[in-house]
Amino acid sequence: MHLTLKRLENELDNYYKLLGVSPGASTSEIKKAFRKKAKQFHPDIAGTEQSEAMQKLLKAYEILLNFENSFKYDSAYPSYSGSYSERTGFNYRTWLREQGDPISMAKLIFYELLRLEEDRAIEIWRENGGLDFPLKKHMERADWMDCQYILAEELDKRGFTLEAFKLITVLLAEEKRKPYFNLFAPEVYRYLKTMVNKRLKAQVDNETWIDCMEALLGIGFSKNDENIFKDSMAKTLMKTRTS
Repeated sequence: MHLTLKRLENELDNYYKLLGVSPGASTSEIKKAFRKKAKQFHPDIAGTEQSEAMQKLLKAYEILLNFENSFKYDSAYPSYSGSYSERTGFNYRTWLREQGDPISMAKLIFYELLRLEEDRAIEIWRENGGLDFPLKKHMERADWMDCQYILAEELDKRGFTLEAFKLITVLLAEEKRKPYFNLFAPEVYRYLKTMVNKRLKAQVDNETWIDCMEALLGIGFSKNDENIFKDSMAKTLMKTRTS
């Protein structure tokens, strides 16, 4: 066997092992494996000492996805010589930018978030309308829910808490309708409550706060939590009427 081809097969085997999937795994299996591993190695969770492991994980993810999300290298064994990007000049980020359609832009936002280019992802999201850009319409459900949650976290970190709030309340309404986060869902609810209690109120006026409290009703919070939201809504409404 040609040395280059042999090296390729060894390299691909390592990528499959790193993600914990079998050769020939479907795109959805690769995505699912990556999301699971990424939660373990992301610097925000595992610390900066795991940044190298995260970069290796990102490389494996990018290479093993099919052409729609980069290029499926294992289908090119017979003709492979060097990396696809080096051999053809293909750049997935540039390619998506050049397409310019909403689906490509949604994928580009997710791509940048997964590559830890959060500021770039937010910039692209804003360029395409921000809250008026319907990510849900242009992505598969699982990708949309993951992308929107990560995006919300990054917006909140940068002080754009109201935008983050609106993104997450939509996600939780969808989670209640048809579970996706499952065991991770309680963490999402806790995160939203922390956001509301510690950061949101200081950023919004009374009328917006009332709207936010109303948005928290019926999306899966406990009755006790909902009573707290209603009480806050009522108190703020009284302040608004007497001011």
